Amino acid sequence: MSRTTPPRPLDVEALFPEMTAHRGTTTRLHPRPGRPDATVSSVGGPLLWPSDEPWPVCTDPHNHRRGHRPADVHERRRILDAAWRRDPTTGPTDEERQLLKELERRHRVEEGGTAADPLPLIGLAQLYRAQIPDLPAGPDGCDLLQVFWCPFDAHGPGRTGMLLDLRWRRSWEVADVLTDPPRPQVVGYEGYLPEPCVLHPEQVAAYPFAGLLPEDLGARIHAWEEALEEEAAEQAADADGDGDGDADGDGDGCGDGEGDGEEPVGYQRDLSIPPGWRAGGFASWHVTDPAPMDCPACAAPMHLLLTVDSSEWDGGTGSWKPLEEERDPRSSSTPTGVTVGRWGELNVFACPADPAHPHRWSVQ
Repeated sequence: MSRTTPPRPLDVEALFPEMTAHRGTTTRLHPRPGRPDATVSSVGGPLLWPSDEPWPVCTDPHNHRRGHRPADVHERRRILDAAWRRDPTTGPTDEERQLLKELERRHRVEEGGTAADPLPLIGLAQLYRAQIPDLPAGPDGCDLLQVFWCPFDAHGPGRTGMLLDLRWRRSWEVADVLTDPPRPQVVGYEGYLPEPCVLHPEQVAAYPFAGLLPEDLGARIHAWEEALEEEAAEQAADADGDGDGDADGDGDGCGDGEGDGEEPVGYQRDLSIPPGWRAGGFASWHVTDPAPMDCPACAAPMHLLLTVDSSEWDGGTGSWKPLEEERDPRSSSTPTGVTVGRWGELNVFACPADPAHPHRWSVQ
């Protein structure tokens, strides 16, 4: 079943005609649980990997001998999903709760080897350019992007970051596919373990992060949002009848407040950058200030390649929830099981001058 983004609640180009010059596109990947094979784009599915090519590994000497067993993680998610679909008001039964606690236990790998041994990376996703409209070109005619990461933290400066490994290849050159790739026996963080998902690519319009727009335009959008928030607060106060409505508004242009009522339309929340897994388009900088992402090899400004998101749609107005799922209270905004950081997103950047140059990424 395809997924369709609802029309935006307001036409940003009608409100601010200058936005026409800043319009771009992004492809929402819409991953949903399924049974993909190696010939299609997927999240957490089988990869088109040559049987005679070494599988990517992590060689950092962090402790990967203790963690959660992947089978237990998948089973916990299955039980929770079934309970939610059975009755969202009651959740798991007492028996299921006990089983969930047992499945949540961490295990120690008892077999031989040490924490310094190479650890197989997890195949996070693969994307075929022919199936993903906004996926940028790969180097030397490569048409397939494969994304891996380590299921443990403790990489890079401070030993706290993630390890990401991106590989481009020519799909037609893969003759004999590896059908049983190596897998880690345990994962340090459940959010690194994806559920197998098929994709439903949909190209939509997108606009830059507010902080990267021309200063005058950004200021006008900010003022417009503040006016909407003040109006909403006044209406809430009138509805309460006691004049105590919250008229402050956070006024930060990010639209990430968590009020009890429906939030007013916001540029960042509803009109510019859709949430969820995406290819191409614009990166969001809602946690940190916008940072220059220049190529480490040639200093060219890098373009957004891929966004890995913890959630497919946000709370508040929830305006990005696909039409096909809009009226289904049991539809999940977290179909992949992937969690980035504390519920954020991972933006991966590529060099437009030479896609063979090293990638960079930012967690928001």
